[in-house]
Amino acid sequence: MTLAYVIHLLGAVLWVGGMAFGLLALRPALAGLAGPQRLAVLEAAYRRFFLVVWHAMPAMLITGYILVFWWFGGFAGAGWHVHVMHLTGLIMAAIFVLLFLGPWRRMRGALAAGDTASAGAAAERLRWMITANLVLGLVTVAVAGWGRFGG
Repeated sequence: MTLAYVIHLLGAVLWVGGMAFGLLALRPALAGLAGPQRLAVLEAAYRRFFLVVWHAMPAMLITGYILVFWWFGGFAGAGWHVHVMHLTGLIMAAIFVLLFLGPWRRMRGALAAGDTASAGAAAERLRWMITANLVLGLVTVAVAGWGRFGG
């Protein structure tokens, strides 16, 4: 159970921390670049980060269910915070899949075609979806800590 818990925590740190870094540090740092350069850096950064999420997200879901069923004995034995984490985790996973299949594909296709205006619009949509996921991720972390130690 300890290994499942550690993997779960590491996945959360990578996913939520990566979103925070991207939105709060990387994007503002790129503001001084011209549009095509900024989009090229964002595309390269997103490509790498999304690869991390494609590994962290399933690992978190799998370890989360392992913890629910083998540590708590099922959802009936889990605290309110586990139920909230389950819900927000599923919503975050759905948002990620939607942003990956929607705006991310549109951004990559537009960049490949040299259409920076469309790529920029898709990047803006990505930013909003990642922001929503970051907020959900931070709420989830707060709920996890509060439920585990605060009651």
